Amino acid sequence: MSPCNFYYFKNTGVNDMRILFIGFGNVAKETARILNEKELYPGLDLAPIVVGIFTQRHGGVENTKGLNLKSILNNLKERNSLVLEDHELSCLTPLEAAQKLDYDVLVELSALSISEKGEPASSYISAALERGKSVVSANKGPVAFNYHKLKKLADEKGAKYMFESAVMDGAPVFNLVQRCMKGCTIKGFSGILNGTTNYILSYMENGGTFEEGVRQAQEAGIAESDPTMDTDGWDPAAKTAAFANVFMDAEITPYDVERSGISEVTPEMCQNALKRGKRLKLMCRAYNVDGKITASVKVEEVDKDDVMALISHFGAAIRIESDLMHPNTIIQDRPDLLDTAYGVIEDLISISDKNLY
Repeated sequence: MSPCNFYYFKNTGVNDMRILFIGFGNVAKETARILNEKELYPGLDLAPIVVGIFTQRHGGVENTKGLNLKSILNNLKERNSLVLEDHELSCLTPLEAAQKLDYDVLVELSALSISEKGEPASSYISAALERGKSVVSANKGPVAFNYHKLKKLADEKGAKYMFESAVMDGAPVFNLVQRCMKGCTIKGFSGILNGTTNYILSYMENGGTFEEGVRQAQEAGIAESDPTMDTDGWDPAAKTAAFANVFMDAEITPYDVERSGISEVTPEMCQNALKRGKRLKLMCRAYNVDGKITASVKVEEVDKDDVMALISHFGAAIRIESDLMHPNTIIQDRPDLLDTAYGVIEDLISISDKNLY
């Protein structure tokens, strides 16, 4: 069967959910591992069929009857390739796959792009939604740059656009606000949204260097492939814009966020703050001031009795302020790929469970 022949099957139930992956980096691999080893997770009631995996680096593969995830994961680990032979690769581009293949849900896990303003991920998502296909994404770029456009398109086409893992690695923050704080008006939020910079600041408190902290974060698989996305504040700015757009109906992008990173912070500055009973943290904030959303990402001295001062290592936290509740704070302790992958899977479960909407 030619990889460009299309065969269409009617979706008959939850377990027949047909998934197309675009982007197959560490998060996607962990998601695939969980789906392939679902017997290890007795609470997981999800058994989808993966009909395609497409990447910018390795090309793409497709099979209408379902791909062998174990074989693909082994090939990537042992040969750095999706397949054994090049002729097994699909002739489609990722965008063409989103436009042409038969699937129910696009799982979009490509890399963040600030310079391209959320592209090409936004185009992949748009292509799926135009066809009435639901989308699960861990990419903060489209939420930060194109949330309202994509959400409107999803609503018009009767599809879902979900992105719990886009910020805070799958911690149920978007779900908390959208499902559990109905009727509340979000007045603002503040928090630590970038684990890499939080780790580096904590590392420098203990006498380590900035460069060594970056290296260790990369080895742990937490830092962005380009670490300046973290250390210059672009990643947390995108997360801040994403939260503001979804929680506060803002229409801002990372370029609208007042931004500074941690590249000018020294170990001495971190240690001096400790001596004053404070800790340096890269704080993300957004507030509604007289009807205008103001947002910032910058290094601040945080009192040691503030809950934000307790966030160490790769942890994250957000404090959400509303008109009908006192502030709610969610803390995530040392998240890793498992947390992010679970956020993707939880979104898939939510799409499959019609009773949630």
